[in-house]
Amino acid sequence: MTSLPRRTALGLCLALVVRAGFAAAPAPAPYYPPAQSWAHKSPAELGMDPARLAEAVAFAQSHETTRERDFSDQQATFGTPLGSLPTKRAATNGVVIYKGYVVAEFGDTHFVDPTYSVAKSMLSTVAGVAVRDGRIANLDEPVAKLVNDGGYASEHNAPITWKHHLQQESEWEGSLWGKNANFIGHEAFGAGERKPRTFQQPGTFYEYNDVRINRFALSLLRVFGKPVPEVFEQEVMNPIGASNTWKWVPYHNSYVELNGKQVASVSGGTRWGGGMWINSWDMARFGYLWLRGGAWNGKQILPTAYVKAALTPSEHGPDYGYLWWLNTRGKNLPGLPATAFAALGAGSNDIVVSPEHDLVIVWRWHAGNPAEFAKRVIAAIR
Repeated sequence: MTSLPRRTALGLCLALVVRAGFAAAPAPAPYYPPAQSWAHKSPAELGMDPARLAEAVAFAQSHETTRERDFSDQQATFGTPLGSLPTKRAATNGVVIYKGYVVAEFGDTHFVDPTYSVAKSMLSTVAGVAVRDGRIANLDEPVAKLVNDGGYASEHNAPITWKHHLQQESEWEGSLWGKNANFIGHEAFGAGERKPRTFQQPGTFYEYNDVRINRFALSLLRVFGKPVPEVFEQEVMNPIGASNTWKWVPYHNSYVELNGKQVASVSGGTRWGGGMWINSWDMARFGYLWLRGGAWNGKQILPTAYVKAALTPSEHGPDYGYLWWLNTRGKNLPGLPATAFAALGAGSNDIVVSPEHDLVIVWRWHAGNPAEFAKRVIAAIR
């Protein structure tokens, strides 16, 4: 019998090893930052170009918002306030998380500021907890099946489902906390006022509408039987190691009776004051939870199926999921992958997530589309 040449035999052995699945070591488990700290790595350690990343950060620092530092433009922009506002805001600041590690930070990232409509994505997260715990068994069922406080009693509102609220397609009709869902009136809505129109059937028309989102938040309170901030703290923020500096500030008049006492119902933004006040690090943790598919250090905080559905475009929205902005059409975050998504707040206060790049970026109080900063960070990845 003729023996095989040494090189040929060695090649066959290597091929067998590869086929047996021993060719490569398993990928390391994702890093999850412990409470009160987050590991830093230099860009070079993670294969990034330090100079290009520094250029990206310099770009972000040089593009601050024109919003007034003392919030004196709030009423003209959004209308009569219903809740508190800080006396001042921070300058532009941000954090870049790559492969789970901090590779860049700038500005006062510990400053607790309103994050405006990023709170909508946080309400989506609370809804995910309700699905996980079986409090909401089916997002396609009418909210009125679980919530009986008069908010869905009309013929028009009765068919509204949880999914309609999550996709901003509810067309809920009525007033809440002194604001009407029609957005008519300059005093009430400032520059955001709208012209009269005929409401469409629930589920057939998209409209970005804070009154309806506030109704959704109240409905979540009813389902949990306790304030939404308590649920968010216990089921989301504590497990991901967030600080104790954030607060979800209600309007002065957004209180309802629950089990014999007055409790606050919170809003999905700071359009009329109040809302989620939070620092950039806690925003980064929240974004990182969603980057990891709703999981945190071995615990599945949000159902995988819910996260997938939340990041799927609605039928009528502008590339919009469950209160998350998507990029499947490449328009909301120009130049970023179709899989990228974002929580966007006025100001601008934004969280951009790019699973394709294992990347989370928080950029606050900036001018322009957040993709402009994100593109420059991505360009630093070798």
